[in-house]
Amino acid sequence: MTPLPPQPISPLDGRYYPIVHTVGEHLSEAGLNRARIRVEVEWLVFLTDHAMFTTSPLSVDDKAALRAIVDDFGQAQIAELAEIEATTRHDVKAVEYFVRRRLSDLGLDSVAELTHFAATSEDVNNLSYALTVRDAVEHVWLPSVRAVVERLREMATSLRAVPMLSHTHGQPATPTTLGKEVAVVVYRLERILSQVERGEYLGKFSGATGTFSAHLAADPEADWPALSKEFVEGLGLTWNPLTTQIESHDWQAELYDRVRHANRVLHNLATDVWTYISMGYFTQIPVAGATGSSTMPHKINPIRFENAEANLEISSALFSTLSETLVTSRLQRDLTDSTTQRNIGVAFGHSLLALDNLRRGLGEIAVNETRLAEDLDGNWEVLAEAIQTVIRAEVTAGQSDIEDPYAMLKDLTRGKRIGRQELVDFVNGLDVSDAAKARLTNLTPATYTGLADELVDHLDV
Repeated sequence: MTPLPPQPISPLDGRYYPIVHTVGEHLSEAGLNRARIRVEVEWLVFLTDHAMFTTSPLSVDDKAALRAIVDDFGQAQIAELAEIEATTRHDVKAVEYFVRRRLSDLGLDSVAELTHFAATSEDVNNLSYALTVRDAVEHVWLPSVRAVVERLREMATSLRAVPMLSHTHGQPATPTTLGKEVAVVVYRLERILSQVERGEYLGKFSGATGTFSAHLAADPEADWPALSKEFVEGLGLTWNPLTTQIESHDWQAELYDRVRHANRVLHNLATDVWTYISMGYFTQIPVAGATGSSTMPHKINPIRFENAEANLEISSALFSTLSETLVTSRLQRDLTDSTTQRNIGVAFGHSLLALDNLRRGLGEIAVNETRLAEDLDGNWEVLAEAIQTVIRAEVTAGQSDIEDPYAMLKDLTRGKRIGRQELVDFVNGLDVSDAAKARLTNLTPATYTGLADELVDHLDV
């Protein structure tokens, strides 16, 4: 058998690449290396701006030329870095040498020794991951999940008054409205997303064991913690003053748990919509040219929601592993986080793929109000809750002497299908006020939706 040419192992880099490639702009080896170069360049600029070790601030043109190294980072630079790393066998050292080459090209050899000055690799790495994860969340993941939430919000508003039979435990239950059930999902997601948006991205820059030892040896008079804080915050991150060699990754655990939580809510949405499709509450809009089954021509499979379900499970499993393992590092440092963090993009990629499927899927379904009405009209027994509750109120108000109304309605309805006439006859025979009888006999399953319609307004609060 002829060997295949090199192939991507992950479907994210193959079949699904056109959908998820924006994640790679940030959470890829190239994205990480570009961020590392940025940190190295900004640290050098920072030191010279503060005239450390008798240096002078770089000129505006020199600073622009250095920052252009980051802006112009592309395929040629990726290949060059790989060539350097093949010799160094160390990714961050390769970045240092890469920056030194550019300093030489720019005639800035006089400050070359400030490249990676007093820094351990993890000083550069932790800031680079914080920058790339932050940018991926803010520019890729959040806009994608927001697009799904907005589609759900539109559905909640437009379907707010459409009555639907509920199914607690899979059994007919007190009616609701379709819009209110969608609004529940929106409300859940909004809470989680607000937590994600308020999350901190922490960074450290304090040396091999977080003690500023090398810094202090080089300049005992400098206020290195203050300089470190200024540098980290200048990158738009939150400074962590107490660390080992690594930044402790607690912010990452918090973030990944929140994203995983959002994933699980979206997973709940996918399985519920799939179920409503199987019940006929939603119909699927045929896509021209699409095939549902290789042998059954009539089928339109709910593949968008099935694909989303599977990818959310994969993403959530990865985020769970990340949040659970990254918070542990043996003594002052071990390298387990190095391999683990290289899978952050994979976790976000599967979530992004699921979001794309959900967004598309929600645009390919329509409400079958006829089917919803049929189910409501076929389950008049759900009004038993209303009847026994009204009786309780009547007894309390001295308008009735009925004992144990719950048991009475249980005998009438449990495990049975009854229709409108049976309920009307039953209510008319009750020892309750005429006003109560009128309210109950005017009820239908379709109108017994309480405040479901009005509750959707809480999305605007």
